[in-house]
Amino acid sequence: MTLAPATNLPDYDFTSHYLTRNGYRLHYLDEGSGQPLVMLHGNPTWSYLYRRFVTELRGSFRVIVPDHAGCGLSDTPPESAYRYTLSSRVADLEALLDSLSLKDRVTLFLHDWGGLIGMTYAARHPDRIARLVVFNTAAFLLPADKRLHWTLGFARNSRLAAWLILRFNAFTRLAVRLGCRVRPMPPAVRHAYTAASDSPEGRRVTLRFVQDIPLSHQDPAYSAVLQTQNRLNKFRHLPVLLCWGEKDFVFDRAFLREWIRHFPEAEVHRFPDAGHYVTEDAFDRILPLVRTFLSQPLSAVRPPPMD
Repeated sequence: MTLAPATNLPDYDFTSHYLTRNGYRLHYLDEGSGQPLVMLHGNPTWSYLYRRFVTELRGSFRVIVPDHAGCGLSDTPPESAYRYTLSSRVADLEALLDSLSLKDRVTLFLHDWGGLIGMTYAARHPDRIARLVVFNTAAFLLPADKRLHWTLGFARNSRLAAWLILRFNAFTRLAVRLGCRVRPMPPAVRHAYTAASDSPEGRRVTLRFVQDIPLSHQDPAYSAVLQTQNRLNKFRHLPVLLCWGEKDFVFDRAFLREWIRHFPEAEVHRFPDAGHYVTEDAFDRILPLVRTFLSQPLSAVRPPPMD
């Protein structure tokens, strides 16, 4: 487990649940009842990212928020027993949702790596997905007009960067400083994020996420992401809400344009002053948009495209 049991964390007062899988435990939140909202975090975050959404929406919905293996309150399996790549993450998500019998009318909330994990799951089970709420993330390979930002390239390929991440938790510590552009995180919130990976095992998981970024056919996640990208048309009929922090220097406007290209009828809201942690920077502005979006009846969903 990368983080001690959650106590005295700002806004994180929930009951923990665990799924035992292949000898390790996956932590998740399961709050409220009604239509399921499944919220997927990325790297280097954990379920804490969605804490205020859980509090605000659990009165009307069933809110499920897992911690990926090695993140937050989930166990960190040794690399001899667990392959830290996209396929493992998707398999974990599939096992969790199957264990909860969530196989219909699921709304996915996606951020960072949560986009690739969630949409790869969705591409395998398109009939289960009802809506998408998308924050700065991807569900496709690097856009044709983009190069991997130099910071991620350095973290992904440099031995020096690996040492800084493993020795000093540098990736997470920089992320919480640079990811918010409007409202710097209060110290207690920064601690909640950084403590989740501030162990040798947790820092290694952070590094493995970065190393798993699919750039070529040689990368383990590449084929899965390509398949997901090719199946995005199956979701064009769904309601999609895009809330985008435009000061994100990694998931920048080129990624937003790619989402809009795949989902031209999406409801799009840009936050020019917000960074990668758009839900921290602009939560008060995003929550009413999410509430209104979720209030629309699912019966209004357009029929899926024919294969």
